[in-house]
Amino acid sequence: MRIVCLISGGGTNLQALIDWQANDLLGDAKIVAVISNAAAAPGLGVANNAAIPTGTVSHDDFPNRSAFDHALIKLINTHEPDLVVLAGFMRILTGDFVAHYDGRLINIHPSLLPKYKGLNTHRRALEAGDNYAGATVHWVTSELDAGDIIRQVEVPIMREDTEETLNARVLDAEYTLYPSVIRDLSLGLIKC
Repeated sequence: MRIVCLISGGGTNLQALIDWQANDLLGDAKIVAVISNAAAAPGLGVANNAAIPTGTVSHDDFPNRSAFDHALIKLINTHEPDLVVLAGFMRILTGDFVAHYDGRLINIHPSLLPKYKGLNTHRRALEAGDNYAGATVHWVTSELDAGDIIRQVEVPIMREDTEETLNARVLDAEYTLYPSVIRDLSLGLIKC
């Protein structure tokens, strides 16, 4: 299974995927490229350190989301992906993009969806007095954070938690959740 990862920032989830791949734990999946919308994204360095090809398509170079998404599709397709993995990609994708990769596009979101779609998930969970936070891997649809859930992991919220401490624990859980989903997809244990 050929994987293209899309990133916008530091690439911590990407590093987890690379570590699983380096240790032969990613099943039949292989990351064949990492693409960012930000040339300065530190995650591109993470990919370069692992000898994974990288590319950049800056959203600032296009007049609208549609034009950006079509340029992004063109670059992604040069790598012939079986699965496109959003790993901290901070752009809302158009319906055309999502339709093009229907059944081949996944995302990880830092909440127990359907709770807390969008941003500020940890603050919202703390303000609501929730006992658990977590992360969700889901299929991407044209509605933000609304695709079918593939797998979730719960993280207990401690009385003394702040947004920062909760974020750190949820991220740690994501570093196992996301690679395990990709492994299981590649082995046919999860159906597309």
